[in-house]
Amino acid sequence: MKNNVPKVDELDIYVWEGKSDIVERVARCMASFEVEVIRADGMALSPERIQSRPSLALMSVTVIDSGTVSARAWEATHGMPVVWVGAAARTSDPALYPAEYSHILAADFTCAELRGMVTKLVMQMRAHGAKTQAASALIANSESMQKFLREVDAFADCDASVLIHGETGVGKERIAQLLHEKNAQYGKGPFVAVNCGAIPDGLFESLFFGHAKGSFTGAVVAHKGYFEQADGGTLFLDEIGDLPHYQQVKLLRVLEDSAVTRIGSTSPVQLDFRLVAATNKNVGDLIKEQLFRADLYYRLAVVELSIPSLEERGAIDKIAIFKSFLVSVLGQEKLAELNDVPYWLTDAIADTYFAGNVRELRNLAERIGVTVRQLGWDAERLQSILLRARNAQPPRTDASVEVIDRSKWDMAERGRIAEALDAHGWRRQDTAQFLGISRKVLWEKMRKYRMFDDEPEAREVD
Repeated sequence: MKNNVPKVDELDIYVWEGKSDIVERVARCMASFEVEVIRADGMALSPERIQSRPSLALMSVTVIDSGTVSARAWEATHGMPVVWVGAAARTSDPALYPAEYSHILAADFTCAELRGMVTKLVMQMRAHGAKTQAASALIANSESMQKFLREVDAFADCDASVLIHGETGVGKERIAQLLHEKNAQYGKGPFVAVNCGAIPDGLFESLFFGHAKGSFTGAVVAHKGYFEQADGGTLFLDEIGDLPHYQQVKLLRVLEDSAVTRIGSTSPVQLDFRLVAATNKNVGDLIKEQLFRADLYYRLAVVELSIPSLEERGAIDKIAIFKSFLVSVLGQEKLAELNDVPYWLTDAIADTYFAGNVRELRNLAERIGVTVRQLGWDAERLQSILLRARNAQPPRTDASVEVIDRSKWDMAERGRIAEALDAHGWRRQDTAQFLGISRKVLWEKMRKYRMFDDEPEAREVD
């Protein structure tokens, strides 16, 4: 009989055992899986590790006694499912088991029950991850982004280290993932992302090098560090410019030796991974200020890639990205039901400067999407959201002026349409397709801005 149970691997299980004794039992039950069982009681967890690997929390209900933890707070902070372990039946004490605590194991759980629960949650996380990945698909309609992606394709399938430059929010991790996915050798292995600017003091060695079982109090199981986790795949070091100088030395040694030794062990582990790093800082300036080692820079920057900012990508990408995020919030059917996005809104998005790039645009799209879902295209409410996003003064209520000054937007849109028409020889069908609008809408805009050619108007009306 074929085994259809999905494979559970590359998973972290954080165990808060409180007054119970379940860490070692969980480790024994999951010993045959590629799973890290981590005692979380009193431990300062790494958000970067949690973000880079599938994770779930297993908590004894005895931790509730301290009043310092709840499933809702845990999921909000760390973004992982929570499984509660308790002796009492779930229905016997609603105060102990609120409705959101939907994953429950009995205190005397069997290995089969634990594995079944873990498998169920892994399937849910994978389904959610696939949905999120689809929503964040790369959009590259602009020439600057298309040119950049051609560079990514050129250097993806090699083993050279890559240093990615880019402003905050341009999607450096997404490009690192793309380099990973397109690599024939390392793309089959894990992708481990680490934010170097958020490494807690004193935990660098443990997080990067790992530790052997029994190497210190609480080390009940061996733990792989980031270097080992990335073996056979890609290690992505985001904000590498924020890494302290003494940590840079240790990183360089591992890169030079291609080996790492866990804390509490004397046996080095040979490694083979591709390194991709990223920064929003000028590394040359950091080297001059002696904040970054030149030899590490040379080791990292075998290939250098610079991601265009959202402003450099222009209106065509701004609008397309905004619409894609709206779809992820509202759904395509709901958006169609609401008659798509009004022109004045896409005009406003095109004319807005987003200092936080795609990340800021996504946040704005989510706020607008939630508002539209509840109130529809409420122009005054949406314009207020836009004004706050642009750090503008509150809109005037005088009926003699519009809530938002449209003259600047109209001129900007007229210029974009004129450029698109010139680029496509004033062929309206090609121009409309390039702009992402219908032929009829293009004609209406041309008539609005008094942009005429020799084609008769009748051909544009349908």
